[in-house]
Amino acid sequence: MSRSDGLLEALRELRRHLDRDLFPLAAGDAPAGRAAQRELAGQLDDYLIPRLTALDAPLLAVVGGSTGAGKSTLVNSVVGADVTEPGVLRPTTLAPTLVTNPADEAWFTAQHVLPGLPRVTGARGQPGTLRVVTAPSLPAGLALLDAPDIDSVVAANRELAAQLLAAADLWLFTTTAARYADEVPWGFLRAARERSTALAVVLSRVPPEALGVVRKDLARLLEENGLGGTRLFEVPELTLPEENGRLPRSAVRDVTDWLTGIAADAQARARVVRQTLSGALESLAVRVPALADAVDQQHAAARELRSLTADAYTAGLAAFDEGMLDGSLLRGEVLARWQDFIGTGDLMRSLESRVGRFRDRMVALFTGRPAPENDLRVALESGVEALIRASADGAAERALDVWTARPTGRALLEEAGVVAAGRLGRASSDLPARAETAVRGWQGYVLDLVREEGADRRSMARFTSYGVNGAGLLLMLAVFASTGGLTGIEVGIAGGTSVLSQKLLEAVFGDQAVRTLTVKARADLRARVAILLDEEADRFTGLLDAVEPPREVGTALREVATAVRERRRELPSAGGGPSGVTEGGPGEVRGDEPGEVTGGRPQGVTGSGPGGMPPGGIPDGSRGVTGGGPGGAREGEER
Repeated sequence: MSRSDGLLEALRELRRHLDRDLFPLAAGDAPAGRAAQRELAGQLDDYLIPRLTALDAPLLAVVGGSTGAGKSTLVNSVVGADVTEPGVLRPTTLAPTLVTNPADEAWFTAQHVLPGLPRVTGARGQPGTLRVVTAPSLPAGLALLDAPDIDSVVAANRELAAQLLAAADLWLFTTTAARYADEVPWGFLRAARERSTALAVVLSRVPPEALGVVRKDLARLLEENGLGGTRLFEVPELTLPEENGRLPRSAVRDVTDWLTGIAADAQARARVVRQTLSGALESLAVRVPALADAVDQQHAAARELRSLTADAYTAGLAAFDEGMLDGSLLRGEVLARWQDFIGTGDLMRSLESRVGRFRDRMVALFTGRPAPENDLRVALESGVEALIRASADGAAERALDVWTARPTGRALLEEAGVVAAGRLGRASSDLPARAETAVRGWQGYVLDLVREEGADRRSMARFTSYGVNGAGLLLMLAVFASTGGLTGIEVGIAGGTSVLSQKLLEAVFGDQAVRTLTVKARADLRARVAILLDEEADRFTGLLDAVEPPREVGTALREVATAVRERRRELPSAGGGPSGVTEGGPGEVRGDEPGEVTGGRPQGVTGSGPGGMPPGGIPDGSRGVTGGGPGGAREGEER
């Protein structure tokens, strides 16, 4: 097993966590989070995992830069053949072209690097593909990739350019004397600094009178942006020959010799790879926890919506509790059926003195008049079902209001397409059927309670005279014993209804037993209604369940970032053995002699990346000049 296997597995574990959308909710800066996730997944796929799998694979140098910087012309001139297509129309590079020695062709056509881009080998690539061409003049061990413009008017080209640069072992960044102070290139150069990417800058189209002057100013800007000591090449303004449009060999000799020297020196290639690889791995220690923090914001937003939904339906259950105890269920149809059931309107006036006689009348009613009993049961059942529906409607309306009042909830509802129809603003269409089933189940439970309690009574004859159904109906009425909320004569009538039920039950079972039975019956009904309302709330929370990232993703991302940081010690050194470097420490490819490799930081360079590296640079010993900053830009043309 290789020493780097643990690091490779940690990276693969990280990649697995990025397989789903971690930012489905409009919470925090979700677009930035999605972009960071895509960028991280892309670099793992395009560079980190392939490169760590084959550290001795050919070096990939990506030639990138702004519109008109002469990238294609530079590649053709270095290779000495027309392998790419420069032109005056923009954008020029519609499909990136990768140029490799025939000996390395199999590596790049096998999609080890940039696996998401289909390979083509024809004369012209199509957008979304990677054109691979061979050039015997390019030394083995090195490939050049002509990337689209980083400031292209086509968004897909800009995104592809960023992807290709993230997949590079070495950036050969091109700019012109007219545009070297543009802000867009400096954003990429600062990214190279932050990730310690191996970097060289080619300053092209420099007028003869500006030779040295522009170079000095560009060196100043590099120093100010933390890139002091970066290898800097200068290509003069020249009239291109009509026959091929390539720069003369003398104009690009320094660039060509430098690249050839790196390709010829295995240790130099290894140092470049190790510098960029180490910098990219080091960047994960910041990028992955930041991604985890952004994912945590998604979970926080989801928790808020879940809590608001729970509050709305808790209020719905409270409304049911109030309706169950305020006596309102004993009005209307229930009251009318109760009066039919009793058969008189003056029972309540003589209730206290003649409970026994009323009980005798009730026995006759229970045994001889089944129809009023059934009517009363049905009326009570309908009343309870109506109360459940009203409570669910109110909860749904409250939940919809709080969701639409928040950007996260509103966006999720709009995506689900439920706002216009208002389906979530009221109870679900199948609630009446489910409520009916729940109430029937409750009635069966009440009858079982009465039957069990009656089996324990000594006065079996008294219980039998009422019957299970009759006593059960009385217990159901006793559940709604409070008269809060009623006024006038309704208090007396409805209150008398429940009091009479309770008195009659007490005559059979005893007052303590009736209180116990009533509490149990009420609790069971409430529990059944709570289940119904939870199911109603699931219509809201189900929208979150369908998109919310797994709860453990944030923690898992932080753990794997820690694992990557700890296992970076396994990264082999340029000589092939373990580096022994704790915080990076790749060597530097210096430009004093082609292919020369030295360690340490160049004199006079302040600030460093991992392991004492000048951030992002492959230094050439250029003296940095302080002061100034990127300024305005003039338009340029690619040759």
